[in-house]
Amino acid sequence: MPDLPVSPALDAVVSPLVLSLLRQAGPNAYGKLIVAGPTPPSAHQALAGVTPERIISLPIKNLDDAQAALAGLWLWHDALAESHGISQDLVSPTGSFWHAIMHRLEGDFSNAKYWYRRCESHHVIKMMGAIASSLAVELASDRAVAHALGEGWNPLGFVDLVQAVHNKPSDPRHEVAVRLQRAEWIGLFNYCVREAVQADHDGLDSWDLRVSNPAAG
Repeated sequence: MPDLPVSPALDAVVSPLVLSLLRQAGPNAYGKLIVAGPTPPSAHQALAGVTPERIISLPIKNLDDAQAALAGLWLWHDALAESHGISQDLVSPTGSFWHAIMHRLEGDFSNAKYWYRRCESHHVIKMMGAIASSLAVELASDRAVAHALGEGWNPLGFVDLVQAVHNKPSDPRHEVAVRLQRAEWIGLFNYCVREAVQADHDGLDSWDLRVSNPAAG
């Protein structure tokens, strides 16, 4: 797992600002299953005024996907409202994906499921299907975890898992859920960056399959 949640293949695509923002968030970033309260002041300080053009180093060919990447950066910093303001205006499966994640993080589980149904064929859903079982390790057979792993990856089942364990940090399934949600973010953010510049996707799946421990950093 790289030190930062960006594929090494994208080093020339993301800006130094992105790497700085991810470092600023620290190793425990995106570790909450439910984010309560207003946007942290640190998120406003880090991301206020940041535009898609400032996070992508190469010429942007798909602005919607660059905006979607920015929506993801706000979520990485626990800024739900700002992310929502972007994703709700993106009429695409990727926009729906970030929209679903945002509602899951705020604890609006039924709304999260609605938006997940609008992106059920997304590449990153398929990617999660390839790696989710390895992230669940010895708990893969647990009933609630297995529901999330249905047919490789079942995002609606994952919403149910989060709903069941978000307020039980001592439950070993809580750690599994955090690991899974970090893998989801990493896969979707990297996908958005690639799509924004229409980068070569030859190595996309091979990198996806190397995401073996998102909780590590």
